[in-house]
Amino acid sequence: MPDEQVIEREPAAAARLAGDRIDVLRAFAADLGARGEELGLIGPLEAPRLWTRHLLNSAVLAPLIESGARVADIGTGGGMPGLVLAIVRPDAHFLFIEPMERRCAWLQEQIDRLGLDNAEVRRGRAEEFHDAFEVDQVTARAVTALRKLVPLTAPLLSDGGEMLFLKGAAVEQEIDAAEKVLRKYRVREVAVEELGQELFAEGLLAETTRVFRAKIVRHG
Repeated sequence: MPDEQVIEREPAAAARLAGDRIDVLRAFAADLGARGEELGLIGPLEAPRLWTRHLLNSAVLAPLIESGARVADIGTGGGMPGLVLAIVRPDAHFLFIEPMERRCAWLQEQIDRLGLDNAEVRRGRAEEFHDAFEVDQVTARAVTALRKLVPLTAPLLSDGGEMLFLKGAAVEQEIDAAEKVLRKYRVREVAVEELGQELFAEGLLAETTRVFRAKIVRHG
């Protein structure tokens, strides 16, 4: 029988980022760490870096979520960043858009178990919802390159709506490759922000998080 995965010890930054929602985030972390690999939500090497690599990487995005916003999270999967954001930002409403049935079942189970009344699951691909609703912000993590992600998400946003995509070190190259797509979908105010710098400087985060941030401006 293989050795049980050791779940990463909660970093000190977690309580700073989650505030009075830390107990809910802990409950999610415990379940994801215990069952995530078995359910195919995280890889076999992820439990020992669950907090630093996944949960906190998602939670640093929380300050950019607008109070009262309706937010679509694309390809939520095991819960990053959408479910983490729904936990730490109960003042916004989240739609988890996920095509895989077993992942949708997991997300719904967590919503029920954690008592999240600000989140709902929509099974399907982002493009299937282009005429179904509009949201104020859209988030995504490790879904696809910008040149493909923008056409999937831009139609979901209301005029003036915002894209918040967690990205890796190659984000600037992705922006260059998506130049035509960004023009086509009227994506404006493009910026790359590095989140968590203060916590990183204090040694409370293992790494900072890059976010692609932009707005859809259909008129004017």
